[in-house]
Amino acid sequence: MKLLLISNSTNAGEEYLGWPREAIKEFLNGTEARSVLFIPFAGVGLSDESLEHSFDAYEKKVKAVYSEIGYDLYSIHKFENPIRAVEDAEAIAVGGGNTFYLVYMLHKLGLMKAIREKVLEGTPYMGWSAGSNVACPSLRTTNDMPIIEPENFGCFNLIPFQINPHYLDANPDGHAGETRQQRIEEFLVVNREITVAGLRESSYLLVEDGKITLGGAKPLRLFKFGEEPKEFEPRSDLSFLI
Repeated sequence: MKLLLISNSTNAGEEYLGWPREAIKEFLNGTEARSVLFIPFAGVGLSDESLEHSFDAYEKKVKAVYSEIGYDLYSIHKFENPIRAVEDAEAIAVGGGNTFYLVYMLHKLGLMKAIREKVLEGTPYMGWSAGSNVACPSLRTTNDMPIIEPENFGCFNLIPFQINPHYLDANPDGHAGETRQQRIEEFLVVNREITVAGLRESSYLLVEDGKITLGGAKPLRLFKFGEEPKEFEPRSDLSFLI
């Protein structure tokens, strides 16, 4: 497998896919792919007209970035046979947004199995935010509101642990709710055998050749039931997770 799992698309004050752009380019340059199949289904709020218009807008936005780094990008929502589109894809990118709607559509269209099999065969996979979350066994460590009920919470299961994208160390001033760490600890009480990677913004996981490496600018916080969270600095070898 060859995976690039990115916490977030954009940092404050930067252009879209600004900070991870070089990582995406380097990732693709190490492959034979010249085009990328885009999965836009998490982008449900990009147009007030319809979901179709939202997906069109999302494709246009991401296509501009990939064109800049020398790759063609086209969206799966324009295909009459989306499974065939997956089978023919040279590389796959899954955009961020609402994870529940993304998973709903992946199950509805039969793409969960198709994409998993394609990636296990070696097709490069990139995902940011919701797109990194769905590489996990399930969506249960997303931060998103359940705006729709998927067939089930199962995801691609490409990696044997969960990612919490956009991981935050503290709550905003004046907010009395649980911290992100407390929410993850709740998850671990119920799912004691599963490890959770708190992937901070400006960070990504690179999976290739049976190895996993932390990239980007921020350390990763790793959670296991009954243990104190551990911090791993950028460029750390995290291959023990797989």
